[in-house]
Amino acid sequence: MKKILLSAALLPMAAVAQIQTSAGVQYLQCQAKDMSGEFSDFSNTYFLADSLAGFDLNKGEGLLNWKRYRLVPRQAFNLNGYWPVRMKMLDFPDTQYDNDPNLRIKVQKIDNRTLRVTIFTSPIEPKMDDANDPMFSPEFIAQQTGEQAKNGRGRWNVKATDQAIVYKNNNGSLEIQKYPFRIVLRDGQGKLLTQTRHIIDNDSTQVKLLPFNFIKRGSDNSRSINPVLMLSPNERIYGCGESFTSLNKVGQKVQISVVDPQGPETDGMYKPVPFYFSNRGYGIFMHTSAPTTADFGASYIGAQRLFMGDETMDFFIFFGEPKDVLNAYTDVTGKSPMLPLWTFGTWMSRITYFSQEEGLGIARKLRANKIPSDVIHFDTGWFGVDWQCDYEFAKDRFKDPVAMLKSMKKDGFHTCLWQLPYFTPKNRYFRELVDGGMAVHNGNGTLSYEDAVLDLSNPKTVAWYQGKIANLIKQGVSAIKCDFGEAAPYDGIYASGKTGFYEHNLYPLRYNKALWQAVRDNTPDHEGVIWARSAWAGSQRYPLHWGGDAATNEIGSVGMLGDLRGGLSFGLSGFSFWSHDMGGFVTKSPDDLYRRWLPFGFLSSHTRAHGAPPTEPWLISESFTKAFRQSAEMKYKLMPYVYAQAKDCSERGLPMVRALLVEFPDDPGAWFVEDEYMFGSQILVAPMLETGKSRTVYLPRGKWIDYQTGKVYEGGYQTIPTAEIPCVILVKDGSLIPHVPVAQNTGDIKWDKVELKAYKADATKCTGLLFRPGDKELQHIEK
Repeated sequence: MKKILLSAALLPMAAVAQIQTSAGVQYLQCQAKDMSGEFSDFSNTYFLADSLAGFDLNKGEGLLNWKRYRLVPRQAFNLNGYWPVRMKMLDFPDTQYDNDPNLRIKVQKIDNRTLRVTIFTSPIEPKMDDANDPMFSPEFIAQQTGEQAKNGRGRWNVKATDQAIVYKNNNGSLEIQKYPFRIVLRDGQGKLLTQTRHIIDNDSTQVKLLPFNFIKRGSDNSRSINPVLMLSPNERIYGCGESFTSLNKVGQKVQISVVDPQGPETDGMYKPVPFYFSNRGYGIFMHTSAPTTADFGASYIGAQRLFMGDETMDFFIFFGEPKDVLNAYTDVTGKSPMLPLWTFGTWMSRITYFSQEEGLGIARKLRANKIPSDVIHFDTGWFGVDWQCDYEFAKDRFKDPVAMLKSMKKDGFHTCLWQLPYFTPKNRYFRELVDGGMAVHNGNGTLSYEDAVLDLSNPKTVAWYQGKIANLIKQGVSAIKCDFGEAAPYDGIYASGKTGFYEHNLYPLRYNKALWQAVRDNTPDHEGVIWARSAWAGSQRYPLHWGGDAATNEIGSVGMLGDLRGGLSFGLSGFSFWSHDMGGFVTKSPDDLYRRWLPFGFLSSHTRAHGAPPTEPWLISESFTKAFRQSAEMKYKLMPYVYAQAKDCSERGLPMVRALLVEFPDDPGAWFVEDEYMFGSQILVAPMLETGKSRTVYLPRGKWIDYQTGKVYEGGYQTIPTAEIPCVILVKDGSLIPHVPVAQNTGDIKWDKVELKAYKADATKCTGLLFRPGDKELQHIEK
């Protein structure tokens, strides 16, 4: 018998994600922190939210009484479980501490759909510095701290009854029940949406979960809070960031902490966001940067268990349908600004173009093959040493980079460059960053890693970093790739005064912001454009982001499926713009997979071909080059539609790659679809995730017109054949879609040649949107 030895290098990365953690401590850096284990530790003291001890309606604040408990094992025949038992304080001296403390609860009116509920677990409250919180938009900060703060908040009727404090308007209500303490959410008609759990909600035979509580750790007396809410039958939960698992998070345990999952195929996230919404008509932004584990019915089917690392619960609660909630959430954390027209064109890239001549050669080939395109990206090899970021073109391979950039710009190409925020000991800036106090340090004053990690909470570091980027932008570079950002040390000490426990998740946001501002402030037209991999709540203000290093596995098209799910979930988390590595990243993509990926890539807000092997179509085959050209020409013909829809998304916090449930919330079937999407508001795209000539598609109610053949389909499940472009592309009945003649770059588009194409089956008139470069407002058009 032959012995088969498997090298560790051959083990799939997905296997790494299955390694278990211990009490929230991950064994490997590629794993997210699981906070749930902290809330079943028998050495901790548990404080259960019990009753409202008083509330001042004028101030919007009161006191919440917490009862002290401990966990004890409980035997029931052959079963050992746990039981919470009321605890008499053993703290010494006992006269100095409260057995059952009364701690502050506060409610703020934000707008007509939004309330903010803050619950503290200590009489010494953490400073809530909204004015300097990087997650909040400048507009929200101005609203909260300016003159409008007193008079400009939402209109809510507030009253006290014997049973509850009630905030109510036409969009919904929030009740704070006095005893048993509960936070209760209802819609505008009074229907119960969800509510927090109290200990009396458990049955008499056993405790299946703890109710709303916070813990005081036996290890160090630190505190963390655990809001627990009801999960209703048939409830569905969406959001949480760029998640590659099923869109509906019910039944999942979601780790909301930034990791590098090395691709869109596992449950790890480059871009987690502590925000979600329900099909019942509410959303929640967990305003925290601490790691959080959101258990949506995974361990108990009737509960949302939010295991927060933070000691404070600071929740923004939104009422309404998905579009309402996304708009309200992005009013708090910010909306994606409108991006320049050229960014919506084709980006051509691979790892990597090593020289000036190679880059210019790619530009010439794109034009020779008549492939519409706008951006050439130089990845890791434009430095003197591959991967060693020093912000300078290699002098031996880029004889005159400024001339190269001018030549490309003259031919209609913008240029993007790669970089990262980590500096190896061999990097020439390593000592400068360490000695200058610009790198994250540990508690001993040295480095957490071998690499120096830029401390982007330090204004000195940000100024140094932005100066390096500014020099490149002034030479003529248009965009910078914002790669990595997921590895900020948890044990680090940051200039902000916080540890990595709170700064780790903020790192991508600070990174996105610093880079985006450096690009924006130094381009002639003040156009901020980055190409970022990691993100956190608020990063949508610094677009744009892409889906990471997708697998090129033909069987199951897992990389393509993961990217599609990730893009849809990301859009349900407040981000308007998103892209992915068309064709996959890891190895050479099989021809059939790459062909099926093309229309999905071109019918995304932003389009990039990128991978470890060459991705240029002319290096594959003549027929593939034709297929690539067809998809590119389709997007460039649709550029007026793309540009107008992008403008609409930027104004309302909506995604370009849009789950059907956003556009059709009243269609029950739309909430179950996660392998097709709306591209903007009027075009439905169903990518071919498997080899074939047709696929089953769910269509919301009404008529749909095939974009390629003109055939009309009814709503419901339909098996639809593909046409020349291998994808099902349908237009909603009554749509007016603006087109232009194909141009080889967006700068050559003939905007005076816009043709309004009506897609009509039963509709009596067609409507659409139009927004051209130079326009001040979005136009609503009809025909």
